Amino acid sequence: MEEEPRWLDAREQRAWRGYLAMQAQLQATLHRRLQADAGLSLADFDVLVALTDRGGEPVRAGELAALLQWEKSRLSHHLARMERRGLVAREDCPDDARGAFVVLTAAGRRAQEAAAPAHVAAVRELVFDGLTSEQVDALIGVTDEVRARIAGR
Repeated sequence: MEEEPRWLDAREQRAWRGYLAMQAQLQATLHRRLQADAGLSLADFDVLVALTDRGGEPVRAGELAALLQWEKSRLSHHLARMERRGLVAREDCPDDARGAFVVLTAAGRRAQEAAAPAHVAAVRELVFDGLTSEQVDALIGVTDEVRARIAGR
């Protein structure tokens, strides 16, 4: 006999739907602002930040996909668009003929550095300026717990 689903109660449903709406609205707003301020998509910025966080060292494409939690095909298509704009470059991997490294170009670094101040200001304005210190701690607790459960820990 199949077990009955554990439906969300009204409070849990409000929290879940609120989270989904907030996440979608926040992503859309940050994307629009980055596009207007710097000519970058939020996805462009995510790639540039991931490469910058690696100290400018080449990163294997598969590793970058894992860092971003993207499918390899999505990353490949996105990198092709970024390459055409001169933001990143792909280099052959000497020990794996099928693999490639992704490197941040000087133009990509400049674009990320130019976009970062307005982006962090938007994140601060939209999220952190409206939260108390206790709410930030609660957000850290929630995100850490959910991510740990996803990872199976």
